[in-house]
Amino acid sequence: QVQLVESGGGLVQAGGSLRLSCAASRTILNLIAMGWYRQAPGKQREMVAVISIGGSTNYADSVKGRFTISRDIGKSTVYLQMNSLKPEDTAVYYCNFPTRGTNYWGQGTQVTVSS
Repeated sequence: QVQLVESGGGLVQAGGSLRLSCAASRTILNLIAMGWYRQAPGKQREMVAVISIGGSTNYADSVKGRFTISRDIGKSTVYLQMNSLKPEDTAVYYCNFPTRGTNYWGQGTQVTVSS
């Protein structure tokens, strides 16, 4: 059983920064990508940023220029550097490790941005 352990969430003021980390408890085979999603109360879960196993990235328009996704495949870890945070970024952030056979999710970490 693989567990994704997230860290780095917290409460920050608008304009501040946070760095999220997500590490798998063991090596995951056939990894397709690593990504970050978020879900605010009453809203659908949305993709924030994804990095493929080959290194290509995709970002939600709302975070482009502010967030940066990176990963260390050897450590089975993905990061999300979040700068210039806005109250609209407030949500529970989940890491996601899709594989060819299984979709793994982190437990979620709360990010709250105050105005």
